[in-house]
Order: sequence, then C-alpha cells, then structure tokens
Amino acid sequence: MMNKNLNLICVFLLSLMSPLAFSAGDNTRVYLPAFYESVMKMAPNGKLGQIIKKESISTSVQGAQAWRIAFISSDFADKKTISTGILVAPIGPAPKGGRPVVAWAHGTTGTAQNCGPSQLPNPAQPLNEYFLIGGNSGTDYGMPALERFIKDGYVIVAADYQGLGGGGKHQYMISGTQARDAINSIRAAGDMKEVGAGKKALIYGWSQGGGTVLAAASSPEYIAQKGTAFDGIELVGFVALAPPDVSATIAVPPQDQASADKYLGGLIQAFSGDVMGFAHLSMTFWALPNGFSNLQLEDVFTPEGAKAINQIYTGKCVHTAVDTITYNFGSTYKSLMNSPPKNSLAWAKAIYESGVKKVKPVAPVTIYWGTKDTAVPPFMGKLYQEQMCKLGANVARTQLQGEQTHYTTPPVAELLFAPWVEDRFAGKQAPNGCVGIQ
Repeated sequence: MMNKNLNLICVFLLSLMSPLAFSAGDNTRVYLPAFYESVMKMAPNGKLGQIIKKESISTSVQGAQAWRIAFISSDFADKKTISTGILVAPIGPAPKGGRPVVAWAHGTTGTAQNCGPSQLPNPAQPLNEYFLIGGNSGTDYGMPALERFIKDGYVIVAADYQGLGGGGKHQYMISGTQARDAINSIRAAGDMKEVGAGKKALIYGWSQGGGTVLAAASSPEYIAQKGTAFDGIELVGFVALAPPDVSATIAVPPQDQASADKYLGGLIQAFSGDVMGFAHLSMTFWALPNGFSNLQLEDVFTPEGAKAINQIYTGKCVHTAVDTITYNFGSTYKSLMNSPPKNSLAWAKAIYESGVKKVKPVAPVTIYWGTKDTAVPPFMGKLYQEQMCKLGANVARTQLQGEQTHYTTPPVAELLFAPWVEDRFAGKQAPNGCVGIQ
C-alpha cells in the first residue's frame, strides 16, 4: 500500500513539473512548455515585429547568447498573429550601425502547436536534421551556418511560424503568411535593443522555408511598411534551399471547373505516390481552409478522412503523423480523399494564391538544389527563375555536386551560400544569375 501511495505521489509531482497541456480541438491535446502556454493566452496586439515575451536560454555556440521570443506578425490577409522563435546574437557591444540580421526560415516540422523548432530543449544550435545520421530528435531544429554567422558578428533569428506555438491554426504552405513571419522576425530582432541589430538583413530557408524565402523576396510593400517595431529594414539578399513553389507551375489559376479538376487531380497524383508525399499534400489541404474561408476539409477528404486528418495534424508533428497514417491506413491512405474532390475551382485558385507572387524580388536570390530531390521537384525552382528573370530580377540557381537529396541539401549547400551571404553584407554586387536564361 505504501509503494502504491508513493507511486501516486511521484506521478502527481511529475505532473507539476511537466509541460502544460493545450487542447487543439476534437479531443486532441498537445503539451507545450510554460513559455508557449503563456503566449497562447496572449492577444496579437501591437506593432509588427514587437516582442511581447522573451526568455533567456542556453546555447553551446561560443561567443553567443540566445533567447526564446514571441512577437507580433500577420498572415497574408493582414490579420494580426503571434509567432514564436529564437534569437541568437554575439556577446558584447555592437558596431556602429548595428549588426546585420540573418533570418532563418525552417523546413516542414508539422502543423500542431507543439511543432515549433524553438520548443526543443536546446534549439540555439546548428541545424540538426531528423533524417540524417547525426540527428538526435524527432524533428528538425537549429540553423545552418549558425557558428560561422556568429563569428561574422551577425544576429540570427528563426521564427517558428504562426500556429506552431503562438496560437491559431498553422497556414502550412501559404507562403505569404510564412514570408511575413520571416520579415517580422527581423523587425523583432531590431526590437530587442540589447542585441544591437542593424537595418541590413537577409533571409535564408529550406524546403517549406525555401518557399518562404521566395515569397518574402516578392513582398516589397510589406518590407517597406511603416509603423512597425523596427522600420526601414533593408533586405540585401535571399537564399532558398530546395524551395517549393507550386504556383510557378501555372501561368494563371484555372478559370473553369474542367481545368480545375485536371489541375487538382494532377497535383494529387504527383504527391500521393508514397506516404511521405501524401503527408505533405494532406497537410497542405488541412491548412488551406485556415487561410481561405471558402474551403472545407470535406471538399477533398471523405467524412471519415476529414476527421482523421484533422485529429492527426492538430496533434502530431510531421514524422509522427506519417507513422500514424502508415500504421492506421497502410497502403490505403488514398482512400481518405474524395475522388474527384469537390469545389475544385476554389481549391485550385487558393493553391495558386498561396504560392509566390509573380513580383520582381527586391534583392538578389540564389537557389540551391540536388538532383535526387524527390520531396520538392527541382523544376519548380527552374520555372521560378525563368519567370523572375523575365521581370528583370537577379536569380541564380546552383546544382549541388553529387546526387544530393532534399535532406542533404542544407549541409552541402552551406559551404556555398555562407560566402554568398557574407558578400551581400559586404556590399559586393551579386553575379547576374539570369545570364542565358530565356
């Protein structure tokens, strides 16, 4: 009896020490550290980029100091949101004019509130990938070239994106929303006076974050917006690693039901060949109604599929979600979807609108890609380059040596993009990446 009582006491004490629970709906509960639990209760009131909560965290990077932060952002429709993230800066006084700011846009981690990379126990470190042998977590976290950028004297900031710890439903693959999170993370760095951030900034990102980079590059009005927590930021370049841009694959959105059915059917077929591709596709379909009110999950999923998909993506991060789909549905996961989908014209237009706007980037863009990338078809980046070059932009595209996959792209590309970043902050002119592009 005494042992039983001791066990109950231990369970009670452990519960007091554990992260707090947050209900994501449909009886799904996720567990968040106390920092995020408190942020979830806050209203998104304030200037864009304004920091509304911060806490100091440890980092193993020499000469660096780090914080978890929560700041005001907005989605692509200008609705105010809260994003969380981390900020890492050199220790010591900043030079005159302030430190350059590098904003990291992370790849897909999932859509639940507990999927923000900053929630990891030690997030302020170089990029740590789940799929690679050195990965030590169930998700990707950290920032490429972090140690080098700290030595260079840069401030590095990394948003988790809206819906990944700051409340609201994540608008996965609505690139304009994630682009605004990245831009506002730079403003948040400027709002933290103790890190000495300057006005010059650059955004780099991978996978979902690569699309974020491209969308941010084509957001001149949002970048120039006044009345923020840190006006006057100057973007000097953009680095996109294996970026998706579905909207680049079509010149204009479908205008009739037949063309919409064909487009949506082709998209579903292209990304449903394996369960990982299906997970990314179904996450996108789960998230689009969070930004477009004329869409419903039941348009593309069966009633049973919509219920299962909603529970999975409000409660689990991407790799766990893939395991759940595999365990419960095996090779029949396609049966979760309606065939053909309903309301396809509205969905096709939303997919187009969620992509990168066909607007000339405000600064040079460089893209890195691998020949063995099956997660993001490299032809998307090729089409993007061709379209932007026609608008007079400077967009370079570099094929990585060897048979690089989606997941080896960041570490292999780092030796190439780090000097490119340093040259942009040094004021050097970027080589014209559009030479020979028709």
